[in-house]
Amino acid sequence: MSFPAEGRSPADLLAALEQKKARDVPWAKGRVFAYIYDAGPEAMQLVKAANALFLTENGLDPTSFPSVLEMERDVIAAAIDLMNGGPGAKGSMTSGGTESILLSVKTARDHARAVRPEIQKPEVVLPETTHPAFFKACAYFDVKPVVVPVDPSTFCASPSAMEAAITPDTIMIVGSAPSYALGVIDPIRELGEIALKHKLLFHVDCCVGGMYLPFARRLGHEIPDFDLSVPGVTQLSLDFHKYGYAAKGASAILYKDGDLRKYQIFAWSGWIGYTIVNPTVQSSKSGGPIAACWAILHHLGMAGYLDLVRRTQAAAERLREGLADIPGIEVLGEPRMNMLSFASRTVDVFALAEDMKERGWYIQPQFGFSSCPPNIHLSVGAGNAPNVEAFLVDLREAVAARGAREPAADAVELPAPLLALFQDPPPDLFDKLASMIGTDGTTMPSRMDGINNLMNAIPPAVRDRLLVEYIHRLYAR
Repeated sequence: MSFPAEGRSPADLLAALEQKKARDVPWAKGRVFAYIYDAGPEAMQLVKAANALFLTENGLDPTSFPSVLEMERDVIAAAIDLMNGGPGAKGSMTSGGTESILLSVKTARDHARAVRPEIQKPEVVLPETTHPAFFKACAYFDVKPVVVPVDPSTFCASPSAMEAAITPDTIMIVGSAPSYALGVIDPIRELGEIALKHKLLFHVDCCVGGMYLPFARRLGHEIPDFDLSVPGVTQLSLDFHKYGYAAKGASAILYKDGDLRKYQIFAWSGWIGYTIVNPTVQSSKSGGPIAACWAILHHLGMAGYLDLVRRTQAAAERLREGLADIPGIEVLGEPRMNMLSFASRTVDVFALAEDMKERGWYIQPQFGFSSCPPNIHLSVGAGNAPNVEAFLVDLREAVAARGAREPAADAVELPAPLLALFQDPPPDLFDKLASMIGTDGTTMPSRMDGINNLMNAIPPAVRDRLLVEYIHRLYAR
């Protein structure tokens, strides 16, 4: 579009926005198993109202907006209490898990500069199941990620392999509770012992588990140790906007020793303008997500979250049972909470995801990597719970309908000319593949299974290059 020449009425614009929104996945029906976290209409209305009430308040200057500072302090105190951080712990609210992880890696780097100046090329040791946000943080802050294979059957981090990867340049190790892809929890207590032994910082990525695992444990579910009470854990990330059901834009980075937080703060007064002091990556930030988070924590309270987790965990366990009864379907690893993934040796999981989309369900396909086959990820939320039986019926029918008439995703073989193309990719690789993937990069095809099968067979480095080009073109309209 060109820049609007004339204004339009609010009613007209809101109608246009509703029309655009109609093309998105139908999350309000409880048929989307990713991205959306819905605690019900009353909670959703409260979150929207609180967000709107503080939409224009700016967290940049706590002296001008002390209400935002006060709410952030309350939220962080609640998170520290939930994560058993103790009296010396401190933290900050961020816009999401990625920003929390960025700050943690920056803190580790700057802490090492202060206390271990002999390290010139800092390294972070992490399992191959670690969220990509850590690799993004390493790229941003010039830290080397040292990737360690996980156990091929449990997909959990191997403490012995992690310890073997530690070098004199290691500044931090990482574990997940759980890792997003398969919902499995790394052996945090054992990794903590390694961190203590080698005097390293230890980050637990609890972004998806932070507002779920503590309540599941209180309900009697078998949850291994994972929080700030574990010896050796020095920092932890936690998202409120996932299973805390806050408005998006609400996460936290917590430190067991609050003094560590100083290394994440940026200050600059060496210019003629106002002094900048930023605890997080953002400078200006809306008070809306902070207020919405404060409101939902007080609205639901311990009893409300326990009820949500009780219903969600029951739905996830029923889902696992149902998946186990479908021939050819295999749940990967041993997920302890409401996130899981399944693979198949008999049907193409990428085609299955598209078949389910045609039946009105959104499920998240994931490429195969290392010892993990291509699979489908499910994040079960409270909004999905009433629909689990209907989902299992449709999935069973979809698997049976597809049968064995197409090869499974991990059996797809690329023609020799394509393999040669990927071994020595030309600058115009994307254009050469355009006819095969059904798009020039400016539009999205109706089905993604052809593209996903092709991408699954491509080496990750080449795949990333194609994805960058695709997104670059998609947003270039």
